[in-house]
Amino acid sequence: MIKPVVHRDSDILGGTPVFIGTRVPVRCLLDSLEGGETLEDFLDGYPTVSREQAIAFLEQANDRLLETIE
Repeated sequence: MIKPVVHRDSDILGGTPVFIGTRVPVRCLLDSLEGGETLEDFLDGYPTVSREQAIAFLEQANDRLLETIE
């Protein structure tokens, strides 16, 4: 079973998807990478997000994307 790394709670940032245990929206990771920053840059800027969480999110997002095009 895949351990969830993201959740939504209407009491946290109005239900914006965030990394579990943080108030960091997953959109911040995507925006950082899209803007040319490295994963290291993102993690330095958001120390409450673990490397494992960020990588797990990217892997899960990748799997879901591939499911839609296969």
